[in-house]
Amino acid sequence: MTQSDPTDEALATIASILETPTTGSPPIAPSEADGYTKIGPGPIASIRFRWSVRRGENDEYFVDETIGESSNPIAVGGPMSAEAAMKLVDERESDAHSRFEQIRREMISRGASAYPSADALRNNEE
Repeated sequence: MTQSDPTDEALATIASILETPTTGSPPIAPSEADGYTKIGPGPIASIRFRWSVRRGENDEYFVDETIGESSNPIAVGGPMSAEAAMKLVDERESDAHSRFEQIRREMISRGASAYPSADALRNNEE
């Protein structure tokens, strides 16, 4: 039985966490925009963003953003049409996924280059 390097095990664990896709709740696609919701990526629900369309008076729509499961919503868009509100929700979710993937890739590349491999450490000992 070979003994594995704890650094390699730690990096493998971090990579598996970061590479696991988060599904969250599927987007709600009601026949009307009111209630249309998308959830951003991330491994921790308490800091995950959620965007929802809310119908106001006179058929005006607003986009509310919340962070986590129990925060108060903040209006980030509106008044606007139903189509514009749904588009804003989609854009915010898409941007969040792009930023999340960029950060994930940076963390993985820094982790791989920041620590020498077990083989490199063994070679230095010899």
